[in-house]
Amino acid sequence: MTRKRITIAVVIIAVLIVVGWCATRPDPVSVTVASVEIGLVEETVANTRAGTVDACRRAGLAPQVGGQIARLPVHEGDDVEAGQILLELWNEDLAADVRLAERDADAARSLTAEACARADVATKRAERVAQLRERDAASEDEFDLATGEATATAAACEATRNTVQAADARVAVARATLERTVLRAPFDGTVAEINGELGEFLTPSPVGIPTPPAVDLIDNSCLFIKAPIDEVDAPAIRAGMPARVSMDAFPDRTFPATVRRVAPYVLDIERQARTVDIEAEIDDPEALAALLPGYSADVEVILANREEVLRIPSQTVLEGDHVLILVDDTIEERTIEIGVSNWQHTEVVSGLEEGEVVIVSVDRDGVEPGARAEAE
Repeated sequence: MTRKRITIAVVIIAVLIVVGWCATRPDPVSVTVASVEIGLVEETVANTRAGTVDACRRAGLAPQVGGQIARLPVHEGDDVEAGQILLELWNEDLAADVRLAERDADAARSLTAEACARADVATKRAERVAQLRERDAASEDEFDLATGEATATAAACEATRNTVQAADARVAVARATLERTVLRAPFDGTVAEINGELGEFLTPSPVGIPTPPAVDLIDNSCLFIKAPIDEVDAPAIRAGMPARVSMDAFPDRTFPATVRRVAPYVLDIERQARTVDIEAEIDDPEALAALLPGYSADVEVILANREEVLRIPSQTVLEGDHVLILVDDTIEERTIEIGVSNWQHTEVVSGLEEGEVVIVSVDRDGVEPGARAEAE
């Protein structure tokens, strides 16, 4: 009977110990997990600050001289053609100078016609006198007089022709002066901004002091993305490399692109964040129709890719190439060897097998090797 009581007591104590251990055992940590899988991994670099959709041709235009705006035939958003008038200053005095120069040129042509007609008559008379002189039908004085008159009138004709050329040059000068008051589109494009209204005065920008342009003209037919890349990553990038472009304006879409240029210099606007500008062109011409200059954009340049390799989310890789894995309900630490990686996926060369579960939420309280955990 005593032995039976001892056995019962031992069982009770064991049960109490188990109950006490269960009661004091910490609750499992809730974690987010991902499976080790096979897929594509790309090694990429991306811009450090937001890039910008830019136009291949964009011009801030202003007249060469100051004056009062007399004509403003375009509005913001208008599509214009090369040579089309965008803005014209008051220039009636200069237009009058052009008309005056043209009239002077017409008068000079009339005088030339008169002088050259006299020269023709004098030349013909000199030829007749020369024939008569050969037959001794005209005196030496008559011959000299006719020849001299022909030479003089020919010189007068040439002088008036030079006068016409000078008058034409003055017309060209007057027209050029007038043209300086007219602002024309240098290429086909869209008027992005106009700084000025009818009747307002425009003043040319002083040397070394930039002022807003009178008209901002953009060629929307050719767009590219300009983005700053950290100086550490820039040496690996070459023109012709594939890239992906993402934009805040299209959150659910990416645009395949190609690097077209890497700047040959480093920008040191920020001493601790020196960058190299790269330019990328979107491969699909139809996609350009949806873009507008000024959109913010990110460029991810693809340096290398690995297909059909083991991969895990990049945020699961800890310092020293460690990962936390979930085995049954316990967290374990594992050292791995990694290959190429980007912000989304990292290639696993060794240390994990397909199907194993890695912990994504590594920054949660209580997530550490040996802790109990349960997957969300």
